[in-house]
Amino acid sequence: MNTSQDESNQLKRMRLISSIEGATLILLVFVAVPMKHAFGIRHATSLMGPVHGLAFVVYIWMLIQTVSVIQFTKLEVIRMVAAAFIPFGGFYNERALAKRQHPARQI
Repeated sequence: MNTSQDESNQLKRMRLISSIEGATLILLVFVAVPMKHAFGIRHATSLMGPVHGLAFVVYIWMLIQTVSVIQFTKLEVIRMVAAAFIPFGGFYNERALAKRQHPARQI
């Protein structure tokens, strides 16, 4: 397999985990936490918290792998780290990675 294909595959994996991490953060912040505080349903956060925690750890691990294989600017790395802490940031990051993966296509 050539280097270009390896980078494309790595970007594909990073895009996937970015979407998963972003979705779990949104579910935690906008569904589980309000359910806990508004309705007293504590199981929502005790379930969604660890799910998001695992997704976050996998995201950071994948980020480390990605930046060690593919050349990114410092600003791009900061964007990818910040995306993990901002609701909907994971989806913004996924789109930015898609543009990098397919620069000729309009995404």
